[in-house]
Amino acid sequence: MNKEKLKVDPIKNGTVIDHITSGKALQVADILNISNSEKEIMIGINLTSRKMGKKDLIKIENREISKEEANSIALISPTATLIIIDDYKVIKKFGIDIPNEIKNHIICPNSNCITNIEGVKTRFELANKNPIEVRCAYCEKKYFIDDVKFSF
Repeated sequence: MNKEKLKVDPIKNGTVIDHITSGKALQVADILNISNSEKEIMIGINLTSRKMGKKDLIKIENREISKEEANSIALISPTATLIIIDDYKVIKKFGIDIPNEIKNHIICPNSNCITNIEGVKTRFELANKNPIEVRCAYCEKKYFIDDVKFSF
């Protein structure tokens, strides 16, 4: 029996998000708003990884991830790698970087923040990399990344 058997089918075209921090794939799926998608999506959680021990993985058929989505994914899982697939071949593979600023994609948890009262678009700045913490540019409150919600 072949112990190196592929556990997840390859995709013809689309994006693979590999090396997601173990247990974070569902948060990444929320960021990408893929729960209502009709595209073929495969999510692997707690897969064995030589590099990380355990990892999560998401494969999305016929969709390429935007730069803004990649930035938000980096906040949840800075170890993630994006792989672009075309006709079953890897055409691009790259790591993602934690952005210094995120616009419009994080909802400020402060109910008194102007972004929640007057509908001003949000802007958050990276306050700390380990653990990841962001600061609202308007109310100036700091939040750990696991305490905020994303919106696309």
